[in-house]
Amino acid sequence: MPITDILEQAGGIQAVAQQLGISEAEAASGAAALLPAILGGFQNQAQASPAGEAGLGGLLTQMGGGALLDNVVGPGPTEVAPGNNVLSQIFGSKDVSRTVAQDASARSGLSPELLKRMLPLLAMLVTGYLAKQHAGASPASPGQGGGGLGGLLGGLLGGLAGGQTGASGGGNALNDLIKMAGKALR
Repeated sequence: MPITDILEQAGGIQAVAQQLGISEAEAASGAAALLPAILGGFQNQAQASPAGEAGLGGLLTQMGGGALLDNVVGPGPTEVAPGNNVLSQIFGSKDVSRTVAQDASARSGLSPELLKRMLPLLAMLVTGYLAKQHAGASPASPGQGGGGLGGLLGGLLGGLAGGQTGASGGGNALNDLIKMAGKALR
């Protein structure tokens, strides 16, 4: 099931729309354009961690775990500082966040400013969702082929129309965007 559908079922798309004062259709469009990069960032974290998936699981907990999803979908405004912390962890710099928002704007027709405001909320939703899935996984699943967080991330990335950017980053939308931004900065 595509991550946008999962977030919609969890009330995330509706919460993002309400908090940003936009329609659910706009929130869904923005999410569809931003999520490949967010998931790519998590995939990079899992691959870069010496502990692999277990390291990513620890990072998810350290960033706020499942409570982040609950925070966004709960009543009242969401404090986005934890979402910005997640983005810092998975993207590394604000320049990457800006590039992600610009690319998503070109694909969704939404303004980059709106998408920059949406990014921390979506990062919190994805972190919370992944943390809840990791917490509910059996202890034997990490390390099994296709299981654990790696299998979950792969499935979620595959559910996003096979990656909507070129394959130069190994199918990881974030890596493709970083390469494009690097070329633009030269």
